[in-house]
Amino acid sequence: MHQTLSSHDFNEAEQLLADIRALSEAVHREALQMLQSWGKSEEQAALANLAHYLALRHRDLRILQRRLMPFGLSSLGRLESRVEPTLAAVERALSLVAGLPPQSTDFDPDRFFAGEERLEDASDRLFGAPNPDRRGRIMVTMPSEAADDPKFIADLVRRGMDVARINCAHDDAEVWARMAKHVRAAGAAIGRSPRILMDIAGPKIRTGDVVTNPGQKKIELGNALRLVASGEPWLTEGIAAAATVSLPEIVTRLSVGDRVRYDDGKLEAYVESLEPGAAILRVTRAKAGGAKFKPEKGLNLPDTVLGLSPLTSKDVDDLEAVIANADMIGYSFVSRPDDIDLLEEAIARIGAPQRELGLIAKIEQPEAVRNLPALIATAAGRRPFGVMIARGDLAAEIGFERLAEMQEEILWIAEAASVPVIWATQVLEDLVKEGVPSRGEMTDAAMAARAECVMLNKGPAVGEAVDLLSRLFARMDEHMLKKTPTLRALKSW
Repeated sequence: MHQTLSSHDFNEAEQLLADIRALSEAVHREALQMLQSWGKSEEQAALANLAHYLALRHRDLRILQRRLMPFGLSSLGRLESRVEPTLAAVERALSLVAGLPPQSTDFDPDRFFAGEERLEDASDRLFGAPNPDRRGRIMVTMPSEAADDPKFIADLVRRGMDVARINCAHDDAEVWARMAKHVRAAGAAIGRSPRILMDIAGPKIRTGDVVTNPGQKKIELGNALRLVASGEPWLTEGIAAAATVSLPEIVTRLSVGDRVRYDDGKLEAYVESLEPGAAILRVTRAKAGGAKFKPEKGLNLPDTVLGLSPLTSKDVDDLEAVIANADMIGYSFVSRPDDIDLLEEAIARIGAPQRELGLIAKIEQPEAVRNLPALIATAAGRRPFGVMIARGDLAAEIGFERLAEMQEEILWIAEAASVPVIWATQVLEDLVKEGVPSRGEMTDAAMAARAECVMLNKGPAVGEAVDLLSRLFARMDEHMLKKTPTLRALKSW
């Protein structure tokens, strides 16, 4: 029997319709202003969708979502790749419910799913065609020994490695070239074309020479440390350990109260006092049992304005080898749109490579997070582009508590812009290093399947990790596409 809406439901549908129309108009207006500020136009579909997404997400939509749900129209939570089509679809459905003519009568499923196709095309262009059994790609960081062990690389390619990562912070151009040669040969042997990402080092701040107080095996909560700008590190009474730093100027830019994090957050300290050419730190957080204070460990300074160029003289020297061997360049410490221009100018001076060179912006600093839309807009159209969520440095910069939230938001922003994402740092770390995964990292790896590529670090059991991740991705693909459940039939009950 046909039923009509109650007067209450009809009034609510009519009011919702008015609210959705007003929201759509406001979002469109603000998106055009945003595109204009980027120097872009509506013709650039991915950027136009990103602008609409940002304009929409500047609003708190929670109450609107709940009002739509009783009408079966709660799809705003999954509109990253299709903002205007989703708002138009909701407007049409509410018009039908309210018995009013819709503003948009253009029902086009192809347009509704065009954002998904743009992201798929961008991923293929950057990473190559995916494995037939899974959507996500697997990247593996090459150890130095791989330069002289082609069988190791061939085994990884056979197991399903899609991208080989070469870290230019280690080794030299000759070693990198041998690694790249082995990757190409391994792919050709089985009819595949694994890609090569070469990460230029950037101004990575690390400990240099370290001296530790005799008997002080580990640094613990309450200990004092000294960072030294130049010369040899020295100890005085009450100082547990001292170290030089890879970039001496950072010591002179520290202020009392600034936080310093060591080795991806194993220690956190604050600047207690300053000395000529040195800073005294007091440890406020340490892992259980303390942490060893060693050379060549990363330092993060989340409160300090460093003003460092992301492109060092070493990076410029390394670019020639990168252009000769890589399919993608990993850009560390990129934070501002001008940083993209700086790299492009350096590449242009060397000359274009024979193959198309992609660019991966590593998001590892708060400024890069804030400027992510502008970075995407600046890079758009120049070359294949993606972002890496560099979770180690990012967590050390913004704090572990905010990392989970921020990696989600980066995934959303990138999807809205049809930009592929690499999920990086400590994925299946226990499995890679110890041969047995932890329960928590299995869940993390499953969540990583929402990204277009996942990075594994080097370790003795990395081959087994590639196998496991490949199987896990295949299973997760049956359940989820980005944020959207695909509703495969459940078979456990």
